[in-house]
Amino acid sequence: MKFLLAAINAKYIHSNPGVYSLRAFARTKIPGADIEIGEYTINHQMDLILQDIYRRKPDFIGFSCYIWNISYIMEIVRDVKKVLPEAEIWLGGPEVSYDAKKVLTREPDVRGIMRGEGELTFTELVRAYLQREKTSVPDGYTGESFRGQAKEETSGCAENTRMPENAEGENAHSDRLDLSQIPGITYRAANGEIEEHGPQRLLSLDEIPFYYDDMAGFENRIVYYESSRGCPFSCSYCLSSIDKKLRFRDTETVKKELQFFIDNKVPQVKFVDRTFNCKHDHAMAIWKYINEHDNGVTNFHFEISADLLREEELQEMSTMRPGLIQLEIGVQSTNSDTIKAIHRTMDFEKLKGIVDRIHSFGNIHQHLDLIAGLPYEDYDSFLHSFNDVYALKPQQLQLGFLKVLKGSHMMEMCREYGIVYKTQEPYEVLSTKWLDYDHVLKLKTVENMVEVYYNSGQFQNTLEYLEGFFPDAFSIYERLGNFYMEKGYGDVSHTRMRRYEILLEFLEDVSEISMDQVKDQMVYDLYLRENLKSRPGFARDQKPFERQIWDFRKREKVAKNAHVEVFADGTVLLLNYADRDPLTNNAHVTDVTKDVFENLNRD
Repeated sequence: MKFLLAAINAKYIHSNPGVYSLRAFARTKIPGADIEIGEYTINHQMDLILQDIYRRKPDFIGFSCYIWNISYIMEIVRDVKKVLPEAEIWLGGPEVSYDAKKVLTREPDVRGIMRGEGELTFTELVRAYLQREKTSVPDGYTGESFRGQAKEETSGCAENTRMPENAEGENAHSDRLDLSQIPGITYRAANGEIEEHGPQRLLSLDEIPFYYDDMAGFENRIVYYESSRGCPFSCSYCLSSIDKKLRFRDTETVKKELQFFIDNKVPQVKFVDRTFNCKHDHAMAIWKYINEHDNGVTNFHFEISADLLREEELQEMSTMRPGLIQLEIGVQSTNSDTIKAIHRTMDFEKLKGIVDRIHSFGNIHQHLDLIAGLPYEDYDSFLHSFNDVYALKPQQLQLGFLKVLKGSHMMEMCREYGIVYKTQEPYEVLSTKWLDYDHVLKLKTVENMVEVYYNSGQFQNTLEYLEGFFPDAFSIYERLGNFYMEKGYGDVSHTRMRRYEILLEFLEDVSEISMDQVKDQMVYDLYLRENLKSRPGFARDQKPFERQIWDFRKREKVAKNAHVEVFADGTVLLLNYADRDPLTNNAHVTDVTKDVFENLNRD
């Protein structure tokens, strides 16, 4: 019998650690079980996914369901059932665990749902299906064998592939499947009734085997890893707060497994621990190990609570190779009433000091998060939160919107907070008592501008220059977003160069700004990333300096993969693309004004 665990990820670079963990655990308990993994993305054509599943001919298909893929999966499920009518379809994951009975009522093609953590539940399902297979062929049956048995052992023709009448055909097949003793499942019984069992016991993380035995297929993809499960905090918008049983994988085991990634020079390992540094000794041991065993290539991503960091951890971070680790820090809001309402504990002043301290090291990428639509946060309050976090100059500033997740405390508080949200996934906020839909839409444009202009890292110097001409940082993105909407640019995909041109067009109405200086900043940002094949139309003419630059390049033996630019104030910069900043990927910059001008004076 063949089992297929199917994952549909948001992007190709992502992988799904859940399905790998389920397979690895099941194989340790049931050696020889035929379990395959199929990984796809929501960008795949649905027909191609359907074709791949069909060609594999699975008897059991388990889909991993999340907020971003559930609709996609359900469409596939309906088509899979048409081409593989005998296949048993099961779902698992956070998007179906909360209201499993409703899902089964709505989706008749789904046999059952694995709720919560799935390793043990899936293993028991595999065992139950294999046991059914052993008992499903009645005495004297000579038709085609069930999948998993050797075909050469069978005889008969196509007309004889159905079970004898006295075996009651397909119903007998289902009746022999005993699911009665398996916790953690909601399923459709043989009589059509939906049954639900109590929760499955939680595993120790040390019971789960390391599921990356081979890095083939993970080239240019993020590898996900967990050293803990559960969360010590109770954030009202998060499902992780439901599981209060915090469990850690043995630290020495973690070190051995991380060494596997290091030896294989995996580009990025992303820890999925909800708050990685909630246990100091555990976090410190891992950070110290990866620092001591750095291969110069692998990057490790951690989601942390910055205000929990201790001096010992900060000292260790300060010695790390630039780019060795990156930190994701959930700020969410700087409004104290909001923080209290969402059951977070955060000392923003302490967090600010630590983020600034890490920033001073110059070696660690920091990713800070904000959530719009939280209780007690109106438009002006969010503006203030945005400016507070923006001032910390993170490499990434993620502006997200509240998602009212099934089973979260936030869902229970919707009436009190006046929260209105989308009925379909991702259940995103539309309005609250403090934030109307008009302002939500305005924040959507701000989010888009932040993503395009700030998070891209392509406009860093230009944006820093502009800060002096606007009331605050938020106003830059607010006004720019409004400009995009007014001009009809918001619904169009633009090239990088076109983004610069639109920004110039927008700034023409800001009278205080020197367009020549802005253009210089833009040229600088452009050449920081790449040695352009053709100069932008707004760039300063370099022909008056061609001879001097050529002489300088020849004298200093400047490589072809480098660029020399003369700016309006007389500054001359050498940009070396062979030596890039590991955090920004920007070219290394050297001020060569003196050398070039000395050459000019000699001439």
